[in-house]
Amino acid sequence: MAADSVNAGRRRRCPARFGPACGTLVPLLACLLALAGCSRKDSDDDAKKTEAPAPVQVTAVTQDTIRRTVEADGVLYPQDQASVMPKISAPVQKFLVNRGDRVKAGQLLAVLENRDLTAAVAESRGQLDQAESNLRSISAAAVPEQVIKAQTDVQAAQQAVDAAQKIAESRQKLLEEGALARRLVDEAQLSYVQAKSQLAAAQEHLRALQSVGKEEQVKTAQAQVEAARGHLQSAEAQVSYSEVHSPINGVIADRPIYAGEMASAGTPLLTVMDIGRVVARVNVPQAQATAVKVGQTATVTQTGNGEALEGTVTVVSPATDPNTTTVQVWIAAANPGERFKPGAAVHAVILIEAIRNASIVPAAAILPGEEGGTAVLTVSSDSTAHLRAVEVGVRFGDKVQIVSGVNPGDEVVVVGGLGVDDKAKVKIVGAAEEKADDEDDTPPPPDAKEGAPKK
Repeated sequence: MAADSVNAGRRRRCPARFGPACGTLVPLLACLLALAGCSRKDSDDDAKKTEAPAPVQVTAVTQDTIRRTVEADGVLYPQDQASVMPKISAPVQKFLVNRGDRVKAGQLLAVLENRDLTAAVAESRGQLDQAESNLRSISAAAVPEQVIKAQTDVQAAQQAVDAAQKIAESRQKLLEEGALARRLVDEAQLSYVQAKSQLAAAQEHLRALQSVGKEEQVKTAQAQVEAARGHLQSAEAQVSYSEVHSPINGVIADRPIYAGEMASAGTPLLTVMDIGRVVARVNVPQAQATAVKVGQTATVTQTGNGEALEGTVTVVSPATDPNTTTVQVWIAAANPGERFKPGAAVHAVILIEAIRNASIVPAAAILPGEEGGTAVLTVSSDSTAHLRAVEVGVRFGDKVQIVSGVNPGDEVVVVGGLGVDDKAKVKIVGAAEEKADDEDDTPPPPDAKEGAPKK
């Protein structure tokens, strides 16, 4: 009985000693069981999410024409421009045009003071008239005095020859008859020979005067005429330089001085621009310049405007700029309405080649390859993704040429491909579905959770 009483006492003392602890043990165990259940549920949800196929958007590889282009920036210049500079220094008498006026080639633009030049022309013209009159006088004048004297000497010598010949013949006849001595006949023969020599000398002198003297006088007179004519032409040219004409068709772009101010030779008096056609001078990188040829078509776009002109490559510089390592290329284009102004910054796209029937994918389909190359993610009919290494060709805008790796008609991933492993299952969705899925995956705010205390 003593033992029973002791046990009974112990049982009676137990509730009194462990009562509070036993009261809190049951809720604690319930909380632990609930947490364990939540953890198991979250793990199951994570597993389900991991196993769920990734949503992607796909598009088909197409065949189309893609253009290979070279792009460059530059500055716009007029097709033709002339800085009209006077050849003489003189005050401006009057301007016939203002800035912005349209002019034609050969049109009179300005007149300089030229009264002194006009007087010089009149003087030169008088000198020319005098020289021409002198030439006519010499050409049509009678034979000069020396020529006349030489002609007289010839005539006298001829008469002396005739007389000596008659004397010699007469004495020879008398000698034959025995009426005259031989000595007298020899003297007559000697006189005849001397007369013939004097005649020959007189004739040669006359010939020299006639062929040389008069010809030289005429040449001198002609030279004087030519000198006077050249002086007149020079004076007339000076007068013509006082009238400033436009060398080209265009628009007056600059007129730096006013009427009455001094125009200096070699200093621009007016600037004329032809902006009906413009030239874009762009700088092409050296590595791409080898593909640019004269005659290729190009599109020139004004920076910040969006308007474009169609042009043609006209010049490819044979040298590289050592400062920028670029090659300058000129693109000429018509400028209807003169909308493009010289000096504007432009962007040019030069068409190098048009590749037909090329395999084309959007640029968004290109992914980094496993070994540093490029790849695309294709989707087979069983919704399995396949990472394929591809060789990329020409890029134009948002289009990329695929040289090898895929075929036309293959489905490639354009949205959602990053992070998808090779041979992973995917779910093909449209753009609207992808957006909806993203919204569903967004966690709710803390206030929306069950059991959250309301503020």
